Amino acid sequence: MDLTRKLTLSLCLLLIFAAGCNAQTTTEVTPAPTATRPAPTPTLTPEPEPEAEAWWQDVVFYEIFVRSFKDSDGDGVGDFQGIIQQLDYLNDGNPDTHDDLGIGGIWLMPINPSPSYHGYDVTDYYAVNPDYGTMDDFKQLLAEAEKRGINIIIDLVINHTSTQHPWFEASRDPESEYHDWYVWSETNPQIPGPWFQNAWHRDATNGLYYYGIFWGGMPDLNYDNPAVTEEILNISKFWLEEVGVDGFRVDAARYLYADGVAQQDTKETIQWFEDWRDFYKPINPEAFTVGEVWTDLQVTARYGDGMDSLFMFDLAEDIKGGIFAPDPSRIIKSYLDTLSYFPDGHFSTFLSNHDQQRVMSLYTGDLQKAKSAAYIYLTGPGVPFIYYGEEIGMLGNKPDELLRTPMQWSGEPGAGFTSGTPWQPQNDDYQEVNVALQDGDPDSLLTQYRTLVHLRNGHPALRTGAYLPFTSTCRQLYPVLRVEENQAIILLANLTRRPMEDCTISIEESPLSGQYALQVLLGEGEFGEITFGENGSLTAYQIPDLEPWEQFILIANQP
Repeated sequence: MDLTRKLTLSLCLLLIFAAGCNAQTTTEVTPAPTATRPAPTPTLTPEPEPEAEAWWQDVVFYEIFVRSFKDSDGDGVGDFQGIIQQLDYLNDGNPDTHDDLGIGGIWLMPINPSPSYHGYDVTDYYAVNPDYGTMDDFKQLLAEAEKRGINIIIDLVINHTSTQHPWFEASRDPESEYHDWYVWSETNPQIPGPWFQNAWHRDATNGLYYYGIFWGGMPDLNYDNPAVTEEILNISKFWLEEVGVDGFRVDAARYLYADGVAQQDTKETIQWFEDWRDFYKPINPEAFTVGEVWTDLQVTARYGDGMDSLFMFDLAEDIKGGIFAPDPSRIIKSYLDTLSYFPDGHFSTFLSNHDQQRVMSLYTGDLQKAKSAAYIYLTGPGVPFIYYGEEIGMLGNKPDELLRTPMQWSGEPGAGFTSGTPWQPQNDDYQEVNVALQDGDPDSLLTQYRTLVHLRNGHPALRTGAYLPFTSTCRQLYPVLRVEENQAIILLANLTRRPMEDCTISIEESPLSGQYALQVLLGEGEFGEITFGENGSLTAYQIPDLEPWEQFILIANQP
């Protein structure tokens, strides 16, 4: 990756690929004959970023693996029409009803054509996977979701493609204009990948070696070639403008550029996303992007100017761990650490996703711990994401296929997911763990999720309010104050299986002052009044005794 090409690339990105910009040639690169591609886009000149409302700060997202969510035609594979059938389960469009989940956003895992079940090795960026339906089906899903106030973002897999993508097939020829769209070497460089894995793979058709950090079926794109970036910009524009999605979840965002032995989080990668943002925001100022930057918080924060939000992996582990072995201080510290890097709350929270052990498996089926985890992250700052099935306590451990099993809608054969044979067997417990059983149960995990999401939707302090921890004489009590303008909410949760007695809470300063009446939004009990000093201080306020696992959400109202 020589310096001349890097400098040329930087110039090209600043101009957002004004006509004729290419590091090696002034000839425009055309797509491989078999690639599906819409008509060429106009000159990609950046405009000043318009002001837009960050709608994503006010919604809860739901992550869907289309293949496993709902099968509409009995072939055993989930599809777009299946999601349409279940939209009212996610959000019926009526804010006055609370028997839906109440989510306002959906993240769809890859929907592009792919030879793999998971879809993270794309063969055509301008089409949808025929297993899931047609582009018209997908557009119908977008329209039906919009009717219910649901925004949809899709996975954008731009670090690598499939070896079956026409670009890669053409690149095997060293004389092809696509050869430099990937990283080829005549000999094996024997440089390990970012996790010290084998990152170089020999191609049987030409005897050359290509770079692919995830596996041999996913060759990395070569972003030192400006034509690659230009095509990714075209793809972004296509989905935002031609199709009408509401944004993207960016897969494997850390790895676009390699700089010698540095193969992740390079300055070129971080700059690329900042330039990408300058490109897509003028197309749709309200487009939302959230990045997978799976690393330490301090490194993740470096991507904050390139995407609207970033997943907080450290925070997720601290929430789960702070409940597994009850330690509210670990959870509180992690939230405060995150807010020190993202004081505006522009980050995304979750408990698990398609790559991680499901929460209920971590807690070995402990319903109360699963309820506590939901309480913590659905009342905390950030943009929450629920992994499908998490709201009913689905189980899942590695390998990855077992993290992505069919949604358990009912105890009927096929778990209500399909009338045929599911692509992957459903979990063995589907007759005991399913939506139908939990739907009318006030003590179920599903009811907990629905209640918390709707409370979050109805109270700005739970969405974007300041996060101000109390201190407490009870070490395993979770006590937090959330304040947004004139709204103040107090969170109190016993994270243990033991009762809590004679607990007090204190805070040195806060925006509150004077006497407040406490109204119970979640939980059962009487709290009376609470008085804060002139600087918002509170000293040794005694709360009622708490039962094991008991949770409260209290709103503080001034007379």
